[in-house]
Amino acid sequence: MLGLGAFGFAAPWLLAGFAALPVLWWLIRVTPPAPTVVRFPAIRLLIGLKPAEETPSKTPLWLILLRLVLAALLILGLAHPLLNPTAALPGAGPLVLVVDDGWAAAANWPEVQRRAGALIDQADRADRRVVLITTAAGVPGEPATLLRATDARGRVAGLTPKPWPTDRVAAADRIGTLATPAGATVFYLADGLDDRGGVTRLLQVLRGFGSVQLVLPDNDHLAHLIEPGPAEAKDLTVRVERATLGGVPTVRLRAAGEDGRQIAQVEGHFAADRGTLDVAIPMPSELRNRVGRIELEGEASAGATLLVDEQSRRRPVGIASDRPAGGSQPLLSDSFYLERALTPFAELRHGTVTELLGRALTLLVLPDGDVGAPEDGQVIRHWLDGGGILLRFAGPAMAQRDDDDLLPVMLRRGGRTIGGAMSWEKPAHLAEFPAAGPFAGLTVPPDVTVDQQVLAEPSVDLASKTWARLTDGTPLVTAEKRGKGWLVLVHTTANTAWSNLALSGLFVDMLRRLVMLGQGVEATGDAVLPPWQMLDGFGHPTPPLATAQPWSTADAAKIALGPIHPPGFYGTEATHRALNLGPTVPTLTAFGALPAGVQREGYVRAPELDLRPGLLGGALLLGLIDILVGYGLRGLLRPRRASAAAILVLAFAALPAHAAPSPGNADAFTIEATSELRLAYVTTGDAETDGISRAGLTGLCNVLNRRTAVETGDPMAVDVETDELIFFPLIYWPITDSQKPLSPAAVERVNRYLATGGTILFDTRDQGTSLPGSYGAADTARRLQTLLAGVHIPALTAVPADHVLTKSFYLMQDFPGRWIGGTLWVEPVEDRNNDGVSTVIVGSNDWAGAWAIDAQGFPSLPVEPGGEPQREQAYRFGVNLVMYALTGNYKADQVHVPAILERLGQ
Repeated sequence: MLGLGAFGFAAPWLLAGFAALPVLWWLIRVTPPAPTVVRFPAIRLLIGLKPAEETPSKTPLWLILLRLVLAALLILGLAHPLLNPTAALPGAGPLVLVVDDGWAAAANWPEVQRRAGALIDQADRADRRVVLITTAAGVPGEPATLLRATDARGRVAGLTPKPWPTDRVAAADRIGTLATPAGATVFYLADGLDDRGGVTRLLQVLRGFGSVQLVLPDNDHLAHLIEPGPAEAKDLTVRVERATLGGVPTVRLRAAGEDGRQIAQVEGHFAADRGTLDVAIPMPSELRNRVGRIELEGEASAGATLLVDEQSRRRPVGIASDRPAGGSQPLLSDSFYLERALTPFAELRHGTVTELLGRALTLLVLPDGDVGAPEDGQVIRHWLDGGGILLRFAGPAMAQRDDDDLLPVMLRRGGRTIGGAMSWEKPAHLAEFPAAGPFAGLTVPPDVTVDQQVLAEPSVDLASKTWARLTDGTPLVTAEKRGKGWLVLVHTTANTAWSNLALSGLFVDMLRRLVMLGQGVEATGDAVLPPWQMLDGFGHPTPPLATAQPWSTADAAKIALGPIHPPGFYGTEATHRALNLGPTVPTLTAFGALPAGVQREGYVRAPELDLRPGLLGGALLLGLIDILVGYGLRGLLRPRRASAAAILVLAFAALPAHAAPSPGNADAFTIEATSELRLAYVTTGDAETDGISRAGLTGLCNVLNRRTAVETGDPMAVDVETDELIFFPLIYWPITDSQKPLSPAAVERVNRYLATGGTILFDTRDQGTSLPGSYGAADTARRLQTLLAGVHIPALTAVPADHVLTKSFYLMQDFPGRWIGGTLWVEPVEDRNNDGVSTVIVGSNDWAGAWAIDAQGFPSLPVEPGGEPQREQAYRFGVNLVMYALTGNYKADQVHVPAILERLGQ
C-alpha cells in the first residue's frame, strides 16, 4: 500500500497508467471525430473524385479534456484509493486475530466487529491468511486453523458475545498447538477486563509469534456488573460494580416484570473513590414481587442483567398479636424476636387477623394465644384453603387449651419441662432435619437448646407430619396440609422463655424457608433443575442452548458458568430458580501494565473510507456523456431535443431525492403526497419523537417494499393544524406530554379524515414506562381525552383472537413493539362502517421505536425484553396493519372457504 498523508492506494502500481496519458492526448487530438452523414442525392455526382490534399479535422479541446479526465478517474479507481487508510499490516505471515467474546465484550461489540472486519480487509488486500481465535469458545478444544480472509470475515460477522466469562488459558492452549510461519501479525481485541493470570498467559503465547497489538476500549466504556445487594436491605437493592475509579458516573437501573414491562426506574451515582455502588429501588411489596429482571440501561450484556426469582422477592408477612413489640419489656415479647428475624427478607404487617387477611399475605404468624373470635377462625380456614401458610408458636396459653382445631396434631394438656433446677434432665438439643422436609440442608447449631415444649399425642401419621424434632425424638415442628396451604406449629415459644432458638441464626433460616414455601418455591432440599430460559450475551432471554445441562441447587456455591451452565432460569415456568452471572464473577479489574513487546491502542479511530466506488462511478458517468457527445457530433442526435433532455436530466439530478415541500406550500404538499403511496406521521413538536417516527415508518416501508406487493415512498410528516390528511391510508400518531389540545379546525380535519375511511394508529408509547394496572390505563385515557377533545372516537374494544389484524398478512396473536404487554384497541367487529376497518387503533407498545432504522439501515433503538425476535414480530404487525388499512376485511370473508377446500381436495 502506498500512503500519501490521509490518502492511500491499495494497488499503487496501477498509477503507472498516468504515464500513458500523453499518448492518449496525442491519439485523441489527431483522430478526427466521425464525419456527419448528410443524405443529399446530388452527392452521387462527386463519387470517384479524389481531392489533391486531405487534412483531418482537430478534436475539440473540451472533448480531449473530458476523455483525459475519464481515463484519470478510471486509473485512480482501479488503484483503489482509501481515505484515512489503516497502516499496512507488518510482517508477511498470517494475521492472528484473537477476540474476547465473553460477557464483558457485549458493551463494545459493534466496535469489536468493526475493527475485526477492518483487519481482515487489510489481510485480504495483502493476500494473507487469517487465524481467528475466540476466548469464550462454545466448543471446548476447538482447534485454531488458517482461514481465507473471506471465510474469516463470515465467521466474524456471525460472532456474538457469550453470556459467560472468557477462558484465556484455554485459548492460549489452542494457540500453542498452531504451527504458524514466522512473520505473523498478532492483534488481540480485548474486552478490557483482567482475569488475574489468564491474560498474562495468553499474551506470553502470542508474543511467541511476534509483536502484539492489544486493542482496548476506553475506561469509560468498560463493562459493568450487577448482582444482588445486601440481603438485610429493606428495599430491593442491587450492587453495581465497575473496573476503574475516578469521576462521578451515573448509572440508571430499570426493573421490569417477566413480561418485559417496566415497573420502576432509579438512578445511582458512584463515588469517585469507590468501585461498587448499592442502589435501592423502593417500591411496595405488590410491585416488588412482580419484578422478574433488573437491567442496567445503556449497556446490554449478561453481566448488566440480574434475574429475580422467588427467593429474591420480599413477601408480606402478618403478625397477629395484641402485645406490641415495643412495650415496656420488649425482650419478653414474642413479636420482638419475630420482627428481628423476618425483617431482612419480608415486609411485616401488624393487626388483627381480619385486618391482615384483608390484603395479600404470604405467611400469618400467631404467637402463643387463641385464634380469636369464631369469625376470625373462619377467615383463617378460608385463607388456608386458598394456599396461605399459618405459623403458630406454643406457650403457656396453648398448653392449657384442648379445644383448638387449628393445630396440625393433637396436643397433650400441659407442657413438658425438660431442664431446670427441679429436674434431673438437661435441656434438649435439636436433631438433624429430615431430608423430606422444608428445613433439609440447614445446619443445626450445637448450642441451640429447648427447655420446655408442648407434646403431641402419638398417632399413626405423626412421623409424616414432623418437620423437626429433638434428639430424643419428640416433635419440635409439626405441619399439616390444609387445602392448598399449610398449618405449621412450633412446639416452643417464639421468645426465649422456653428455648434459645429465637436467639440463633437457625431461627431466621427456618422462617425464611417457611416464607418461601408460601409462594410455591420448592424448599424441600436440594433439587436438580432443567434449563428453562437462558440469557444470551446481550442479556436478552433466549431458549436453552443445546449444550446446557440441568443444574443442581446443591452446587450453587461452586457453579462455574459456561456452555454447560449458562446464566438464566432453571426449572419450569411455574417454579424456577435464577442463576445469575454477577455473583460468580470476581471483582472487576482493568488491564494493568503490559509486558514488553505488547502495544496498546483503542477501538476509536477515524474510519477508513473507500473512494473506489465513487471514482469508478464518475468514470462511468463521463463515459456515458462521451458516448452521447459522439452521437451528437455524428449527427445522430437532434441538437434541440438532446439539449432539452440533458437539461432535464441535470435538473433532476441536482434536486434532492425527496425534497420536502416548503411550509405553507399546499400544492407542493399535494403533489408529493399523491405522487406515490405514502404513510404519514403526525408531528408533535418534539424533535426526538418526530425523528423516531420518521425513522420508524422508513424502516416499515423498507420491509413492505421487500416482502409484499405494496410499493411505498418515503413517509411524510403532517401537521394536523395545517395539512390535509385525506391523501394517506394510514397515519401514525405518537402521543407526548407536550402536545396541546387540537384547535376546532384540526378537530374538523381529523373527523373528516376518519369519516372518509382513513385509519389512525394512536401510540401512547408508555407501555415501558407507565404504572402497571388500572392507574397507568387511567392516566393514558385522560391524556387522550384531553388531546382529542371533539374528535369522534368510536367505542373501542381489545383486539379479539379472530380479528383481521391477526391474519391480514402474517398469522399472529400478539402485537409487540419496543415494549410488550400492552392492549391493542380497535372498533368492535359488529360496527361495519368503513368496510369493517377500524378507523382508530390505540396501543402503547411504541411501534415506531421498534421499526426505527438509522442511515445505514440498522436498528436504532433496543427492544425489550425479546431482542431481535421481538423486533421481527413488530415489523410483522406493521405489515399486517398496512395491509389491513389498504385491503379492508377481505381476509374475514369465509364465504368461499368450502369451495376452496373442495377444490384443494380434488
